[in-house]
Amino acid sequence: MSATLAVTALLLAAGCSSGGEGLPDGVHSTSSGSSGTATGSSPSAQAAEQTPPAKGTVKVLRTVTEGLKTPWGLAPLPEGNLLVSSRDDGTITRIDEKTGKKTELGTVSGVSPAGEGGLLGIALSPDYASDHMIYAYFTSASDNRIVRMLYDEKKPAGEQLGAPDTIFKGIPKGYIHNGGRIAFGPDGMLYAGTGESGQRGLAQDKKSLGGKILRLTPEGDPAPGNPFPNSPVYTYGHRNVQGLAWDSKQRLFASEFGQDTWDELNTIKPGDDYGWPDAEGKTDNPKYHSPITQWHTDDASPSGIAYAEGSIWMAGLKGQRLWRIPLDGTKASAAPQAFLTGEYGRLRTVVSAGDDKLWLVTSNTDGRGTPKSGDDRILELQVT
Repeated sequence: MSATLAVTALLLAAGCSSGGEGLPDGVHSTSSGSSGTATGSSPSAQAAEQTPPAKGTVKVLRTVTEGLKTPWGLAPLPEGNLLVSSRDDGTITRIDEKTGKKTELGTVSGVSPAGEGGLLGIALSPDYASDHMIYAYFTSASDNRIVRMLYDEKKPAGEQLGAPDTIFKGIPKGYIHNGGRIAFGPDGMLYAGTGESGQRGLAQDKKSLGGKILRLTPEGDPAPGNPFPNSPVYTYGHRNVQGLAWDSKQRLFASEFGQDTWDELNTIKPGDDYGWPDAEGKTDNPKYHSPITQWHTDDASPSGIAYAEGSIWMAGLKGQRLWRIPLDGTKASAAPQAFLTGEYGRLRTVVSAGDDKLWLVTSNTDGRGTPKSGDDRILELQVT
């Protein structure tokens, strides 16, 4: 497996199986058939676990491509190219990582865009090298759902996506708070962040799929080892989960929109209650899992997150900046640091590009931004 594919598998995958003895919170054993990379005691793993410096750096290396409409999800392909979803057009486009050339693969049938809903997160199958399957989370006429599609490069442009096979449905939809981020974890299971669709009470209802992080098998069944028997629910009490990422020790982190006061970055522990709507931001109530850090909503409105160089990197929509949160285990080791404030407008998705590089997707054509010439775009960053 190439270094790029290994990183892609780690960050576009998700792993957990409750009761993994000796493993940190939110970590599950990686089976021999998983596409994830088990963390051992190699020098690189040890170095990655060292506390990063309090202050980091960001350098914009180049603009990979421009002229994207409502880009949302991003999935790096093993050979180095990128797939990007369009929320409003319902299309998936391949980006030549070297030249920026855009090739539309096709339209995902059944997408019903409105408000914050549409074609949202995408992820590659853990067995992509052999099955060439793309997973997508989208808003339909009746719900939010997860599908998978065959990507056939041999067909003409615009016809390379197979018909979507629905593997999971029934996630509440709304004009707001549709969640939408999906990722495969180090255990080869599929994780999905959902929103409460504007119906606050759903977040605390463990029988509802809204306001949750879900953990599924690649076939869409509740994953083995989930905290609630025969349920896909992994954690609950969320308002609108927008980002999922794992660190070098396979610990899961998630970003979440607050309402009027606090946005959150959380470490994820199976079965925990993250408080919404009874708590927003940090709380002393032991019933709820408190975030590791929080922001005023004007400074963040967080979307995608990625892990690189010992830190979580978080894209901000309303805040129009990229946040760096250096980690000491599952805690912030220093105050969050902002980069690119106002330079590229709203920032939607950030994904590891391997080592000290990130892909960053802007979101100025989503109806809430102020598009400039060239928007929307994908940037390549170098970070420390």
